[in-house]
Amino acid sequence: GYSEGRYLGRPVTDDKRSMAMGQLGNALNSNGRYTEALPVIEASLAFRRRWWSHEEEFIRTGQCHLAACLGGLGRYDKALVLYREIYAREVATLGVSHEHTIGTSCNIASSLWSLKLWDDAIKMYRDQALPAARKSLGDDHDFTLKISQNLAMALVENPERTRDDLRLSRHDQTQ
Repeated sequence: GYSEGRYLGRPVTDDKRSMAMGQLGNALNSNGRYTEALPVIEASLAFRRRWWSHEEEFIRTGQCHLAACLGGLGRYDKALVLYREIYAREVATLGVSHEHTIGTSCNIASSLWSLKLWDDAIKMYRDQALPAARKSLGDDHDFTLKISQNLAMALVENPERTRDDLRLSRHDQTQ
């Protein structure tokens, strides 16, 4: 049980406990058990915020796990809000061309896509994620190619697309 400052004989700030909670939440999330994962991930994030509030990357990672779980539950609007917060901090601390920032911009675009906000998703892929990936990773990097593929799929799935949208996208990707 719990005694002052200790849980099961270990300090409550024990990083192994936090890592175990995070691993459990991620394992449940990865296996599509989002409902079970959510309280574990939330507890892990609360734990991180309480004991390691000065570890920005540690907190951001926990928030990314929470946003991914929310997306898995179909709560794309809540995931989007969280991804936007993370993105703003990453841009400020890491810059737009950092791989983590690029990944978060793709998560924003994916959430927008899931919410059927096609124009916003396309703009995020085309104007943020793809240029940053090309600049920092190169045109032939797997991640850059995946972003290009996601942009193409978003354009194709957009029910309001025009032939010019598709032509422009193809032209943009060859430049």
